[in-house]
Amino acid sequence: MRLLVVEDEVRLAAALKRGLQAEGFTVDVAHDGVSGLHKAREGAHDGGYAAIVLDIMLPGLSGYRVCERLRAEGNWVPVLMLSAKDGEYDEADGLDVGADDYLTKPFSYVVLVARLRALLRRGAPPRPAVLAAGDLSLDPAKHQVVRGETEIELTPREFSL
Repeated sequence: MRLLVVEDEVRLAAALKRGLQAEGFTVDVAHDGVSGLHKAREGAHDGGYAAIVLDIMLPGLSGYRVCERLRAEGNWVPVLMLSAKDGEYDEADGLDVGADDYLTKPFSYVVLVARLRALLRRGAPPRPAVLAAGDLSLDPAKHQVVRGETEIELTPREFSL
């Protein structure tokens, strides 16, 4: 199974790659958000990644934005966010933009692998359908609400309600 690790700390990324390869995974690495997003997109055309381990604080494009863009494009590969940001709002933000799990640094490697295996058992969820009632539609993938031809702007918190 192919994994993508997007981590700007070079030594940590190399250690994750070695460890995950020892677990039997094929691992690609990106060190910034822009190349991580590019590899995730390209990987979708090559049979896809089984999962992505995604740091939040990345140069170029944050992990939040990478995940958000993948979800908006209909890419539902499981994402495990890995971050030094350990506040409950940081974790909630990661999950709200589409991550499937969140692990704070420093972390237990054993727990990281166990969480990846749990994500892989679930597989990528199907793309959610657009929900409609009359002229009101809600697109969970795009976080978009439209009535008739008018888009209704909602905050992430309002949308999640």
